[in-house]
Amino acid sequence: MSDHACRIDESLPFKPVNVALLTISDTRNAESDTSGTLLTDLIVRDGHRVAERTLVRDDAALIRARVGGWIDAPGIDVIISTGGTGLTGRDVTPEALRPLFEKEIEGFAVVWHLLSFESVGLSTLQSRACAGVAKGKFIFALPGSNGACRDGWEKIIRWQLDSRHTPCNLVEIMPRLLER
Repeated sequence: MSDHACRIDESLPFKPVNVALLTISDTRNAESDTSGTLLTDLIVRDGHRVAERTLVRDDAALIRARVGGWIDAPGIDVIISTGGTGLTGRDVTPEALRPLFEKEIEGFAVVWHLLSFESVGLSTLQSRACAGVAKGKFIFALPGSNGACRDGWEKIIRWQLDSRHTPCNLVEIMPRLLER
């Protein structure tokens, strides 16, 4: 990523956030969830806390129930899911999450595809990564591959969750998300 996109002002305080991490898969379990483990390691490495981590099947009702519970939980600031964003019949993560969004962060998908294109070329067309805001929480839906999770965190999410990132970041607007 270019220097102008990731500017950190060291004079600003770092504010860690609490992240809930959801793996969506019909084939993985706690031991084989390499994408969830990768994201956990990256989140902690960058100074944030993994408040909860779980795995559910590719089922819209299960996904919506788990994320909905986290949206209502006071100790969670950000929700990240991995998996279920593709085009197959079982990929239902965007359909499960979008009804929960009060606002969709359209720019996330745009930037995701721009950066994903650098890694996987036109195969980025098969991703329906998305993000939104609900009840003051940021929600990010990443594809399930390790590469996609690494790109999503390293190239986008980590910078927007760093309170020192300038000229702006998502952490600084968290207190204002519930304004009416």
